[in-house]
Amino acid sequence: MCFRPAVEINRKAPHRLTRTFVAMQEKPTFNAAELKARFNPEGSPLRRQQLVMLEMVKVLDAICKKHNIPYFLYGGTLLGAFRHDGFIPWDDDLDVAMMRKDYKRLVKVLPDELPDHIALQTNDTDRNYFLFITKLRDKRSFLDEGDFDKVFKERGIFIDIFPLDRLLPWTQRLRLQSLAYNFFRKGNGDESSMKKIRTLTWFNRHVSFPILRCISHLSGTKALMCDYGIQFHNVYDLRDVFPLKTHVFEDVQLPVPDNSHHMLQTMFGDYMRLPDDLDHVYHHVERLEFYD
Repeated sequence: MCFRPAVEINRKAPHRLTRTFVAMQEKPTFNAAELKARFNPEGSPLRRQQLVMLEMVKVLDAICKKHNIPYFLYGGTLLGAFRHDGFIPWDDDLDVAMMRKDYKRLVKVLPDELPDHIALQTNDTDRNYFLFITKLRDKRSFLDEGDFDKVFKERGIFIDIFPLDRLLPWTQRLRLQSLAYNFFRKGNGDESSMKKIRTLTWFNRHVSFPILRCISHLSGTKALMCDYGIQFHNVYDLRDVFPLKTHVFEDVQLPVPDNSHHMLQTMFGDYMRLPDDLDHVYHHVERLEFYD
């Protein structure tokens, strides 16, 4: 994921951590067949991409079950599960999330568990990968986002795995990794800019972020947020996440937060309503190739 606007813009920005009961919203009246015909008909490049991502999340699901690692659908993927029972018709990425302690366990087991056609992409496996979201990449495809990804080693169709942690909101909003994007744009990803980015990424990963994480944990904060280095600043309540439930997603049941409706409202506001302008929904992909 490169940091552009989300597939659907958040309609409500939270300012404080609250705990409220949110009743399940009714599904809006839209014609699902018309949306599918317009955006992702069977056999279209987008639908083929979605099916590759679906295959990868099924692999991830099996690995997590084997090792008893809890995870759940997140972001636009969680929205798609509840509003469309699968992918948002125009969505071209797939997001899952988990607590940071589970995320660390997962990253350790994935190299031995992933099939040969799926690559693990982290700061350790790709020296130029400076994001703090782990990706699983399909090796049988090529996806060009037309942005920072041009310096990455793996560039296939991907799914994103977000680590969440209890953080003081002001520490997460310091945006210490943002300099990496400034360096990249100034140098267009040349080796000089990448040296600066690698140094910054190493320092944040091993020095800045551990210090801030320690401060947050000692504070006793209940605010649940994406981990440091990730430029999404929504604040969630841990009690909305666990115990996990399952919900249909395409042809499989996948884990979702206990109070998904409250989390979706935090992220998207009136989340069951379709965007007002379907002619300008955001896409990550500039070029997509399949090697099969």
